[in-house]
Amino acid sequence: MKRSTRSFDAIASKLDHPVMIVTVSDGARRSGCLVGFGAQCSIDPARYFVWISKRNHTALVAEHAPVFGVHFPRIGDIELARLFGETTGDEVDKFARCQWSEGPEGVPVLAGVDWFPGEAIRHIDSGDHVGYLLDVLDGGSSKHADEPALTLQMVHEFDPGHDARAQPGATGRCPGFSTHHDRRRRQTT
Repeated sequence: MKRSTRSFDAIASKLDHPVMIVTVSDGARRSGCLVGFGAQCSIDPARYFVWISKRNHTALVAEHAPVFGVHFPRIGDIELARLFGETTGDEVDKFARCQWSEGPEGVPVLAGVDWFPGEAIRHIDSGDHVGYLLDVLDGGSSKHADEPALTLQMVHEFDPGHDARAQPGATGRCPGFSTHHDRRRRQTT
């Protein structure tokens, strides 16, 4: 069956929602990227889904990261968003260009940006992105929650470090893609 996504593309191109900067560490490497796909998917327990492009450097680190830092930049954080959206960790140490500290399990926490930590408990191959289901953990910061969020339409003109779409003929899997997050690593009560 031939697919036409013309209507979907027209609708999706006008949607506007907050963007996130997701940071990860696998113990040996750290990475982070600007993310346009993310959503709360459960209230109790608190759960959040984020999708990361398979072509992004962050995807390689995320597949082995126990905890993700999900940051919500505000309008005043546009230059930080540009750093994480327009440069690639393949070529640039983004963390050498911004202020950050180490959070749970070594996840980088960006200074001055609202964030929460989430334990990656599952992932799903969604095509050109991998979705990570995060169990929201204690901690984080919400000092700027009343300020206007930086949104997808505000960063639409960014020149991404990598094209998020898979190249024609690609399998859609990032190198070394595993099922690491398909099992829970801690007991819940």
